[in-house]
Amino acid sequence: MLYVRFPLSLHNVEDLLHERSIEVSHETIRFWRNRFGPMFVAKIRKKRVQQLRTYSNWRWHLEEMLVKINGQTHYLWRAVDHEDEMLETYVTKRRDHKAAPRFLKKSMKRHSHPHIVVTDKLRSYSAAMKVIGNAGRQETGRWSDNRAENSHQPCRR
Repeated sequence: MLYVRFPLSLHNVEDLLHERSIEVSHETIRFWRNRFGPMFVAKIRKKRVQQLRTYSNWRWHLEEMLVKINGQTHYLWRAVDHEDEMLETYVTKRRDHKAAPRFLKKSMKRHSHPHIVVTDKLRSYSAAMKVIGNAGRQETGRWSDNRAENSHQPCRR
């Protein structure tokens, strides 16, 4: 979920409403947040994606990591934009040339094509980019995958 611009606790919201002579418990506010929050987040994210599509630095960082699910190791593929907003996740048992194009097609269908895709030097990424036709947009390198671009420290994993 996206962060709220003015982070208030449920009790703070209850106090603000009480000052305006509206008596509501913090449990009711929690219910409202759980019920209506995802709708607000979806609208904000949709509007934000529409704005970012016109932004010239529309850059994605693709990465994969090992996770254990019910005692079995799986690969979690993630696409993160240049503002560290997670765009897409995908879980597979294998890290191969079939999983990467499937993940890229799924994320590009939902969030359009990025101008630059920053990856590590995993060969399945380059194969997937050739299949999709974005081979010229891929950036790889020793420090390219480090999302903290202003930092001079290497990314630790």
